[in-house]
Amino acid sequence: MRKVQVLVVDDSELIRQILSQIINSSDDMEVVGVAVDPYDARDKIKQLRPDVLTLDIEMPKMDGISFLRNLMKLRPMPVVMISTLTEKGAPATLEALELGAVDYLAKPKTDQMQGLQSYSLDILEKIRIAASANIYSMERTQRARTEIPVEREKASPFSFSPGRIIAIGASTGGTEAIKEVLLGMPTNCPPIVLAQHIPPVFSTTYADRMNRLCDITVYEAESGMKLENGCAYLAPGDYHLKVERKGNAYYTKLDHSDPVNRHRPAVEVLFDSVIKSAATKAVGVLLTGMGRDGADALLRMREIGCNTIVQDEDSSVVWGMPGAAVKIGAACDILPLEKIFLKALHYCGKNSCGKT
Repeated sequence: MRKVQVLVVDDSELIRQILSQIINSSDDMEVVGVAVDPYDARDKIKQLRPDVLTLDIEMPKMDGISFLRNLMKLRPMPVVMISTLTEKGAPATLEALELGAVDYLAKPKTDQMQGLQSYSLDILEKIRIAASANIYSMERTQRARTEIPVEREKASPFSFSPGRIIAIGASTGGTEAIKEVLLGMPTNCPPIVLAQHIPPVFSTTYADRMNRLCDITVYEAESGMKLENGCAYLAPGDYHLKVERKGNAYYTKLDHSDPVNRHRPAVEVLFDSVIKSAATKAVGVLLTGMGRDGADALLRMREIGCNTIVQDEDSSVVWGMPGAAVKIGAACDILPLEKIFLKALHYCGKNSCGKT
C-alpha cells in the first residue's frame, strides 16, 4: 500500500523536525521532503510531487497565504495550514481556507512537549483527511454560483411560515460551505442556527467575517439570544449550541457539557435541540465534514417529519458527515452546495407542510 507523500514547509528547523518525526512515525504516510520557504517549496513540489503539503503561514521571502494563492491557481493540491491559533492569526487562517486549504492546525508548542502525543494524533488525522479531500469542490461551487444568478434573485420575495427555523451543521470544509449557503439568504429568511467544528479563537472572527459578507446578520451566539428572522447564530468554539422554545419564540442556550462525537460544538446536540423546540417546523442541513457528527440526529429529524438536506459528494470537500447521513437514509434531498440555500427556503415557505 502506497504511503501518503508529505512535503513539510516551514522556516523553523525545529518545527520541521517535529512535524517530520510525527509524520514518519505513522505507517501510512512519510515525509518526502522539507522546504524552508515558498521558493524552496515550489522547487520541491515539482521535484517530489507530494500528495499533501503542510504549510506555515508566516515565512520569509513570501508569506504562506500568497504562496497558497499561487499554488491553487497553478497546481491545486491538498494543503494543511500550520498556523498560530490566536485571534490575531485567525483572519489569515480563514483566508487560507477560502483559497482552498483543506484544514489547519496549531503549530506544535515546543515548550509543552508532554502534549505532543495528542497533537500527533491531530496532525496525522488531518493529513489523512487532506489526502482524500476533494480539492476541486470549491472551484466547482464558485463556477456554479455564477451560473444561477436568476435563482438567487428568486429568493428575495419569499414569504415564510411562522415558527420556521433552519439548522446547519458542518466540519472540514464547512467554513466556506456555510458561507455559500448564507450568501443566498434574503434578509427576511427564517432564523438560522449553525454548528461548525471550530476552535474558540476562530469562531468570533468567523462570525464577524460572515456578517460583513452576507445580507443577513450573523452573530456568534450567546446564551439567551432571541432568534430573529434575517439572522444566523453560530455556536462559539468549545460550546454546544442549543435552541429552546419559550412561548412562540426561540432562544439560544450555550452548553459546556462533554463533547459529543468528539466535538464541542457538536452538530448532534444542535439538531436534537431543534427537534425538541421546533419539531416539524425545522429544516436540517448537513454539509461537508469528516466523521458522522449530526447524521443520526438528522435521521431523527426526518423520522418526525422534518425536511432534511444533505450536501452531495461532488461539492463536498470531505463527504464524511453527509455521506453517513445518506447511508442511513437521513436525507430528503442530496444537493450540490450552490442549490442548498434555495431548497431550504422553499421548505420554509408558506406552502410547505414540513413533511416529505
